[in-house]
Amino acid sequence: MDSREALVALNMIEHVGPVRVRQLLEHFGEAAAILGASRQQLRQVRGIGEDTAEAIAGWEKNVDLTGEMKRISDFGCHVLIQTDEEYPALLRQIYDPPVVLYVKGRLTSQDKNAVAMVGSRMTTHYGIETARKLAYQLAYVGVTVVSGGARGIDTAAHQGALSANGRTVAVLGTGINLIFPAENAELFERIAAHGAVITQFPFNRNADKQSFPIRNRIVAGMTLGTVVVEANLTSGALITANMAVEQGRQVFAVPGRIDSPRSKGCHELIKKGAKLCEGAEDILSEFEYLFPATNRPPGAGETGVLPALSLSENEQKIYDALESDESGIDEIIRKSGLPASTVSVGLLGLEMKRLVRQLPGKMFIRNQ
Repeated sequence: MDSREALVALNMIEHVGPVRVRQLLEHFGEAAAILGASRQQLRQVRGIGEDTAEAIAGWEKNVDLTGEMKRISDFGCHVLIQTDEEYPALLRQIYDPPVVLYVKGRLTSQDKNAVAMVGSRMTTHYGIETARKLAYQLAYVGVTVVSGGARGIDTAAHQGALSANGRTVAVLGTGINLIFPAENAELFERIAAHGAVITQFPFNRNADKQSFPIRNRIVAGMTLGTVVVEANLTSGALITANMAVEQGRQVFAVPGRIDSPRSKGCHELIKKGAKLCEGAEDILSEFEYLFPATNRPPGAGETGVLPALSLSENEQKIYDALESDESGIDEIIRKSGLPASTVSVGLLGLEMKRLVRQLPGKMFIRNQ
């Protein structure tokens, strides 16, 4: 049995969570040795009581490891452990990172530039449209949008990122083979094709009151910050925001109508110090080190340059049409030879990539 299989088995044992596995690994050195230890040896480990020692020592009676490995293979997913390069670096830094991650799709180095977007399942048209817009703008410039795959704001966030042909990651509160909610089956397939669907739970694990907070800590833990788009005072999105704070990550909240219960949670977060978010620029401004000021090659000391800073053909034409002095949109249309609608979209993209600034009177200028 290799380390990966042993960790999959440990992840399937009741009473054994990430913190206990860390303590056990510190004592025994490797995962396979934990599974081969006697009850007496296990009880010598700090934090391991009688019930946990019994569960680990008798793991073969309750854990179908062979069946689980076959399910992983048949389903077309793979398992990451913390020593894998693909395992999210930010997630490794939290107090209780998952022992294993089941992944359908692929996590990449681009996902180090990730932002969580969460909110209520019961939402308004305003909340849905705002989540889609923010996710689109973030994904457009190469930020990975992470959410929980649930109804409402989560679904809108994933859809917005996909509309921008960007990357998005859904973190599930169930086994990876369970689709919850059922209507998101097609969405999950699209997410896996343009990012990843991930979970720490074994196959066939159903959702319950415990699984969603466990899921939320992954959403907050693998991202630079968490954006709460719309949430009432009892929304689980506030749990994610609190976890982000505990993990030392930034929290953003989108304001809503003062008489809307759906926005009360966001307003409470703003009162407590969350950054008010009116657009993607409010989020991106907190992570300026990700963005070079211009299209120049980054210097040796700069890190985290987003891949989407490469320009499309139309964006390059529009950028070339801009002078060092301010230019009107009609002049940019004439010089670029592109339709007005294409220029408008391209200018928005250049603004998001911080290559162009809009001045009063629909005038534009290159950032120097």
